[in-house]
Amino acid sequence: MFVAVNMDNDVREEIARLESQIESYAETIERCRKFVLAGQIAIAVGAILLLGLVLNVIRFDPLIMVGAFTAVLGGIVALGSNRSTLSQKTAAMQSAEAERAELIGQIDLQVVGEK
Repeated sequence: MFVAVNMDNDVREEIARLESQIESYAETIERCRKFVLAGQIAIAVGAILLLGLVLNVIRFDPLIMVGAFTAVLGGIVALGSNRSTLSQKTAAMQSAEAERAELIGQIDLQVVGEK
C-alpha cells in the first residue's frame, strides 16, 4: 500500500513538473509570436520605404535607403530565427502535454460526491 501511495506522489510530482514546463513553453511561444509579428512589420515597412524610393514618392535620402534595407534584412532574420524557435517549442510543448496526459491516465482517480 505504501509503495502505491509513493508511486502516486511521484506521478503527481512529475505531472506538476510537466505543467510548469508546459507553462514555460507557452510563454516562450507567445514571445516568439510577438517577434515574428515585429519581423513581419519591419519587412513591410522596409519594403514600402524601398518602393517609395524607387517610385520617387519619397525624396531619395541615403539614410532612408540604408534604414529600409536594414529593416528588411533585420525583419527577415527576426522572422526566421523566431519561426524556427516557435516550431521547436510548439513540438516540445505537444510532447510534454502528451506525456502529462499519459501520466494522468496512470493515476487511480476516484469520483468524489457520488452516493
